[in-house]
Amino acid sequence: MSKLAEYRQLEKHLAEQMQALEALKSDGALKKEIEFETKLRELLDQYGFSLKHIINLLDPQSTKRAAAPAATPGKRKPRELKAYKNPHTGEVVETKGGNHKTLKEWKTKHGSDEVESWVRK
Repeated sequence: MSKLAEYRQLEKHLAEQMQALEALKSDGALKKEIEFETKLRELLDQYGFSLKHIINLLDPQSTKRAAAPAATPGKRKPRELKAYKNPHTGEVVETKGGNHKTLKEWKTKHGSDEVESWVRK
């Protein structure tokens, strides 16, 4: 895309955004919300409270719900570290999975069942 085309596209987008902003400025519901927020913040300042105080006052359970960690489904527990000790050489291999180069070599040479019996706990 040329710089000129990009400029015109951004200019068009900006004009659309400006129209949307002007439409919101004349919206009566928005004016009411802004007035409410302004008065609420003045009242909070007058009495020395913060929004957190008001939330705790109106809904004390909200902080307890937010503090509880949410369980993330789909996450599995981390794999355990396994240590294999070759009784023939005394070499030790520590791995969390079966994709270790030396472990694969041992399994092809000695057999998977025998190598699994070398796990140290």
